[in-house]
Amino acid sequence: MKPDAFLAAVKGKLIVSCQALEDEPLHGPDVMAMMARAAKIGGAAAIRANGPADIRAIKAAVDLPVIGLFKQGDSGVYITPTFEAASAIADAGADVIALDCTDRPRPDGALMGDLLERIQRELKRPIFADVSTLAEARRAADLGVAMVAPTLAGYTESGPAQEGPDFELLARMIEDLSIPVIAEGRIHSPEQARRALDLGAWTVVVGSAITRPRTITARFVQALTDV
Repeated sequence: MKPDAFLAAVKGKLIVSCQALEDEPLHGPDVMAMMARAAKIGGAAAIRANGPADIRAIKAAVDLPVIGLFKQGDSGVYITPTFEAASAIADAGADVIALDCTDRPRPDGALMGDLLERIQRELKRPIFADVSTLAEARRAADLGVAMVAPTLAGYTESGPAQEGPDFELLARMIEDLSIPVIAEGRIHSPEQARRALDLGAWTVVVGSAITRPRTITARFVQALTDV
């Protein structure tokens, strides 16, 4: 899918992230495919999914664009950390490739510029850059990514952990960059999603608040036990 076609399909709409970790009851391609079907029925314009197996199942279940990523490990750069990971999700049918575009070292030592250039040249997929700072967003844009999101804000050493979305960083990215900025990261409510669009976000990605019952339950339990 060409970048312009994908961006036109999702502008001003909702992207649902259908992911479940291995220790979660909903983990597995069949369940994620059903989750994607439910998201489509609810009005989602695209799906964000993790790993070749889930991507294949979702592509077979719905006719929505899929942003693919491949989580490998659980620390450092683990969102599509290598070209091989990007190639695997492209082969599985991902229409867009999402990857960590922070300044942190990659596990195979690859330079960000070299990796992005190779993905663009060999895989011919639009790149969705997950970043944690404005400087990282600027660099990713300069390297030719199609879209960028503050997905990793609050999850790296570049800034403190936060309870909700980093609206300040989102607004600065929207003002500073010439490419589409997508709102993603700790969006817990429709009101927060609406605020992101009002700030000028191209589209909004919501995951845990829709597709992870364990996390949703834990938030309610915490609210009821806080004193």
